[in-house]
Amino acid sequence: MELLVPFQFGFMQNAFWIALLLAPPTAILSCFLVLKGWSLMGDAISHAVLPGIVIAYIVNIPLVVGAFIAGMTCALATGYLKENSRVKQDTIMGVVFSGMFGFGMVLYTKVSTNVHLDHILFGNMLGVGSEDLWTTGLIAALVTALLLVRWKDLLLHAFDPAQARAVGLPVRVLHYGLLALLSLTVVGTLKAVGLILAIGLLIAPGAIAFLLTNRFSQMMVVAVLVTAFAMVAGVYASFWLDSAPAPTIILLLTATFMAAFVYRQVLNRRASNAVDVDLEEAAENA
Repeated sequence: MELLVPFQFGFMQNAFWIALLLAPPTAILSCFLVLKGWSLMGDAISHAVLPGIVIAYIVNIPLVVGAFIAGMTCALATGYLKENSRVKQDTIMGVVFSGMFGFGMVLYTKVSTNVHLDHILFGNMLGVGSEDLWTTGLIAALVTALLLVRWKDLLLHAFDPAQARAVGLPVRVLHYGLLALLSLTVVGTLKAVGLILAIGLLIAPGAIAFLLTNRFSQMMVVAVLVTAFAMVAGVYASFWLDSAPAPTIILLLTATFMAAFVYRQVLNRRASNAVDVDLEEAAENA
């Protein structure tokens, strides 16, 4: 069948595999980022890993190692500046990530490399190889497992850090552990969607699930299902549209968010109308 043509090519099969591998960790992590108000942190780390990638290339170590170190440096610097200054966190993140991204761009222009900048910024899902699948798979499995094992503790920490500290949870470990998982996830998405589009996978799934559900356990399930569908559908659609897979995936997630927003508005309006009718009936009966 003509509809099955994309599955006959090896590069498309790898693209589908890496899409499915990335769906669980990015979706579950996005739920915590949305609830905790850390969406900008994901953006900051995704941009800040660029100098780590360039330096790793210069010293001839794996790029994922440099990216992870740079991401953690950004996260730790942001936390330190927030605790030791009067500047708000969002302002600090804007300064830190833009500075590190600019530093990375300057380094990149001074280095002769066969790695195209577009592949770093926007990903190269159709160029994924077996080594990339193994690396992404290991990162995805580790991040997903840790999030699922400690999701209740992380949830309490996201809603009420003071209460989490009062019940004896290691708040600082949870805080920096979540930052480490965020950095790892950004590294995992590097080959597939790149630095700039990674933020879409780290925000949209959680935002969509937040609009559609009222319980966090359901929110995680919905986020994973939505992300998996958007990832696979985006890769599939990009084959026929002759477009890049990563931007197509982000567009599908954006469209899904808009649909979820409209759906929630309709539900809220119906609930408001039902309350008005109940009040009118109560007034008439009185």
